[in-house]
Amino acid sequence: MPDHIGIVGCSAEGAALCYRTICAEGAQLLGPHAHPEISMHTPSLADYVACLERGDRQGVAALMLDSAARLARAGADFLICPDNTIHQAMPDVLPRSPLPWLHIAEVVADEAVARGFRRLGVTGTRWLVDSEVYPDKLTAVGLEFLRPTDAERDETNRIIMDELVYGVLKPEAVAAFQRVIGRMKDQGCDAVILGCTEIPLIMNDGNSPLPTLDSTRLLARAALRRAVQGATTAT
Repeated sequence: MPDHIGIVGCSAEGAALCYRTICAEGAQLLGPHAHPEISMHTPSLADYVACLERGDRQGVAALMLDSAARLARAGADFLICPDNTIHQAMPDVLPRSPLPWLHIAEVVADEAVARGFRRLGVTGTRWLVDSEVYPDKLTAVGLEFLRPTDAERDETNRIIMDELVYGVLKPEAVAAFQRVIGRMKDQGCDAVILGCTEIPLIMNDGNSPLPTLDSTRLLARAALRRAVQGATTAT
């Protein structure tokens, strides 16, 4: 049997897209209608937002670790978190976690290297693009990066937190992200990281000025591979 995947959820739309991707694409590796066992725990998004707004990384870590403990008790073999922003607490989470994790930024960085990209635009919430979540992982594999401007951060953060996390998808939001990504292209980026797990709800290779690195689906596919490899190792 494949390993049991535990999903530490934060926002509903990103977690749901990750979950659906694992289930839908599991058949490609495991046969018709098959996918690994999956458990998910999601506290109220408001609890995470409260910690983020007051800069409480330890509070974010505590919420993630509570989910990790619950998922360990449910039988999960490893964990993923389909939320880029709260990965900033990973340095506090990993030493105390009952289970191993896949790191979303490492997954994205590995994909960027595999596809031959060299300079990446980073999009996401203000908390994410202000953090070192992606810079640390990108520079570790020799990649350059570009952050949004302050005005772009304000606008994309508003779209994410006021619209996308509620499943509200507007043409104006697409246009706003196209402007940001277009500027990144003009400044030498050859791909863009969709570094909020809701951004793929509105942006993709078909409407983006740059090739996209879809963090949500890349994490889901990495979890699928890890689950199947776990089953192979066990046999």
